[in-house]
Amino acid sequence: MSGGLYSMQSKDFDKTLDLTNVTPYGDTMNDGKVQLSFTLPVPAGAEATEAAKQLIKKMGFDNPQVVFFRELTPGFTFFNCYGNCTHNVDYTSIYVPKVESDIMDMQETDSYIKDNIGRPLVIIGASTGTDAHTVGIDAIMNMKGYAGHYGLERYEMFEAYNLGSQVLNEDFIAKAIELKADALLVSQTVTQKDVHIKNLVELVELLEAEGLRDKVILVCGGPRLNHELAKELGYDAGFGMNSYADDVGSYIAQEFVRRNKQ
Repeated sequence: MSGGLYSMQSKDFDKTLDLTNVTPYGDTMNDGKVQLSFTLPVPAGAEATEAAKQLIKKMGFDNPQVVFFRELTPGFTFFNCYGNCTHNVDYTSIYVPKVESDIMDMQETDSYIKDNIGRPLVIIGASTGTDAHTVGIDAIMNMKGYAGHYGLERYEMFEAYNLGSQVLNEDFIAKAIELKADALLVSQTVTQKDVHIKNLVELVELLEAEGLRDKVILVCGGPRLNHELAKELGYDAGFGMNSYADDVGSYIAQEFVRRNKQ
């Protein structure tokens, strides 16, 4: 009986889903329920709560509710709120540029390189410029990897060099020349005032000035980066959130083969 009831509920559930008219899902399909969190520079109280509700209405949400608030420090109040979104999107019309490669695990990538290239690929990675955060580049490069995905240092067919953080673009390029790098990986975590954009563009310009841009596979990654933006900035590929060494390693191996078959 329970199995039949589940099947019937699933069938009814699917009937209410229209991919050309998608709204947020909270408790039920198409209810538009959204959770919002923000801080206002006002003291906690009834006036602050009303201000939060009015702002939610002006954002285009119906039925604004403040479910939690707390004064973080005198004159600044944090809010958790709910509202019902009044807008929708046509999911079927969305196109997002993505890195074009088949994702392989470590063993598959090693085998692919052995069969199609015949030598290890040299990869250099760093958090460049003023960026002092290594969490991104470490997740991709370090032998232990991240979330069960081994880093590129563990791969048999990659010679991976992690230069760490705050590496000047000039020093990064010098090391690439010294080690005859096949690919360069740039991690950018600090993004205040779009400093990551300036730094990424500078690296491309310096590589072009040295006549090296077309001689390396250039990849960037970070929480505010994606493939579309990376291409606009002059990179071959960009990886955003939830990317692992599998994604990056697979792309580099396949891109190297593609270039050398032309």
